Amino acid sequence: MTAIIVLVVIIAIIAIYSIVIYNSLVKYRNWIEESFKQIDVQLNRRYELIPNLIELVKGYIDHEHKTLVDVINARSKINVGTPEERVQADNQLQSTLRSLYRVTEDYPELQAQKEFQDVRDELISTENKVTNARGLYNRTAAEYNIKREKFPTVIFASILGFQKQELLEFPEETREPVRVKF
Repeated sequence: MTAIIVLVVIIAIIAIYSIVIYNSLVKYRNWIEESFKQIDVQLNRRYELIPNLIELVKGYIDHEHKTLVDVINARSKINVGTPEERVQADNQLQSTLRSLYRVTEDYPELQAQKEFQDVRDELISTENKVTNARGLYNRTAAEYNIKREKFPTVIFASILGFQKQELLEFPEETREPVRVKF
């Protein structure tokens, strides 16, 4: 009789521990999804600001047509594909926006225009928010991965199908600060 009680207690402890681990992994998985949605919100905000910037710049730098076309093409890719493809498209967009900012430095009358300054400032603010959201995603994914790989959670995570989350990587050129001259 005592052996049966001990066995039931052990099974109950294992069941409760399994539930706790499962709920913890689900919580982290949802945090990862939420943090990626924060990136998505900021990418959409930038997506909406870019046409304003292009309209303001277009009249000044018509002979820099390739730069404008590159920005427009990069923008068109930002809302399609898997999360990983969207992050790659965002990296490309950041690179083309840097090129556009460099080109606009040669136009002091454009730099002095209040509408341009407002849109540029809003885009820079949005860039900072994208960076922060990406950092949150990577921190959350790293915490989840650490939790998932610890013993004995790794056993339950494998059985329950919780996969490792990849961290977002940033190309070297996106690590450079955006230069904005006044």
